Amino acid sequence: MRSCEVLRSSQLYLVGDGRDCPWKPVKLYRVPLLICKKSSKPSSSSSSSNGFSASVSLSVEKAAGPATAFSMESPPRGYRKNVGICLVNPTSKMIFAASRINIPDTWQMPQGGPDEGEDLRNAAMRELREETGVTSAEFLAEAPYWLTYDFPLPIRDRLNRRWGTNYKGQAQKWFLFKFTGKEEEINLLGDGSEKPEFKHWTWMPPEQVVELAVHFKKPVYQEVMDLFNPLIQDDGDAKLQDETSSRLHTELSPVKTRGVGGGTAISSICCTRL
Repeated sequence: MRSCEVLRSSQLYLVGDGRDCPWKPVKLYRVPLLICKKSSKPSSSSSSSNGFSASVSLSVEKAAGPATAFSMESPPRGYRKNVGICLVNPTSKMIFAASRINIPDTWQMPQGGPDEGEDLRNAAMRELREETGVTSAEFLAEAPYWLTYDFPLPIRDRLNRRWGTNYKGQAQKWFLFKFTGKEEEINLLGDGSEKPEFKHWTWMPPEQVVELAVHFKKPVYQEVMDLFNPLIQDDGDAKLQDETSSRLHTELSPVKTRGVGGGTAISSICCTRL
């Protein structure tokens, strides 16, 4: 097995540090991780032939909220399979968020349904490209379980009529990517393959992404941020979140947003900045 291949079982997921292989050991967070590191003395039980050994942390401490259900490999029945993309700006530690064309004053991260048989990470990259035009993104982590939310009844009826289905809501597998390109690459017209969904975009602190999400997605968004935040805040030295939280402060400030045509606008949004 190659040193940079993602190792996966029903409960184990690898998270790299976003730099060149081999993967460096990272702190053991709440996400179940399988971390590969160079071993000077390969053991017969836990090392592969290339000298990399595996260390495992299983430390999920979670109680499901009212709108959130959890499972590992398979989404629960009655929910539409979906992928979500958390795109982080490595310089500002901010998260990409965009405002919906059809839902005023609502912001969200990119998401979408995988094609039949499509690899979920590939689906996440495709949805990111289709909705934002972004192709310069580096995979950092995958949530170890599915997160679900229920549609409010009017939305459920409308979407099921459109899809010809009977879904209660969506089951999402979330992926964390690091943006590696220039902002000029971001284009809400996407790659032209799908109808645009967003009218403005900006970078937001994790807390603000949750605050401005539509109400029925808030529990899922909070869980996504709880899972990924240690890696989002990692400055290259694998510092824990409690070491960075003291640098956070809240202030009321205008946020510059970018529109579909590339123009800018000023929105009055309460920002929490690093």
